[in-house]
Amino acid sequence: MKNTFTNLVLFAVLSVAFSSFMACTTANTQKGAVIEVASNASNTAVVSNSAAVDIKDSNFPPVPSGLYQAQIKDLEGGAFNLEDKKGKVVLVNLWAIWCGPCIAEMPHLREMQEKYRDKNFEVLGLNTGDDEGNTESVENIKAFVEDKKLNYPIGYADEKFFSEMLRVTRMSGIPQSVLINRDGKMTGIFKGGGQRVISEMKQSVEKLMNE
Repeated sequence: MKNTFTNLVLFAVLSVAFSSFMACTTANTQKGAVIEVASNASNTAVVSNSAAVDIKDSNFPPVPSGLYQAQIKDLEGGAFNLEDKKGKVVLVNLWAIWCGPCIAEMPHLREMQEKYRDKNFEVLGLNTGDDEGNTESVENIKAFVEDKKLNYPIGYADEKFFSEMLRVTRMSGIPQSVLINRDGKMTGIFKGGGQRVISEMKQSVEKLMNE
C-alpha cells in the first residue's frame, strides 16, 4: 500500500514537470555558435526552460536582422521574409508533422488567427522538415493542413532560418514561437508545448492586440 502511494505521488510530480515543458527534438542540426539575442537584462527576449516570456519592458528588442531578412519559402514556391510583414503582429511558429506538442497547440493557433484576423494579426507556421531532417514534401504538408483545418499561412523554416531562430530562442526543439509587434520588435518567446506555454502565448497575443 505504501509503495502504491509513493508511486502515485512520484507519477503526479513527474506529470506536472513534463506538462510544464514538452518539446520535440528536431533532426535539423545547426552549425556554428549559438548567440544570445540581447545583453540588457531589462529587455532580453530569452527565457529558461520553463516555457514562455511576455517581455515587460516597453523598450522591446528588435528582431535580429539575420532572422528578419532570412528568406522564407511558401508552399507555392514563392519567397518572402519577416520584414515584409512589418505593420502586422506576427506569431512565428516552428512545427513539424511528426511533433505531438506542435499538433496539440494548433487548435489554439487557429483560434487566435480567427479571433484577430481583422486586426492585422497573423500566425505564420513554418515547417522544420521530417523526423530525419529532410524537407517535408509540399503534398504532405498540404494534406496535413487540410486535415487539421489550419487557417494561417504555412511555409518552410530551412536550415538558415532555423539557425537564425536558434540564435534568438537558444532552443533546438519544437514547437517554438516568437511574437513580433507591428514595429518589428520581439515581445515574447515561447519554447516547448503544453498548457502553460499555450496560456502564456494567448495572454501575450491578447495583450498586444488590445494595445
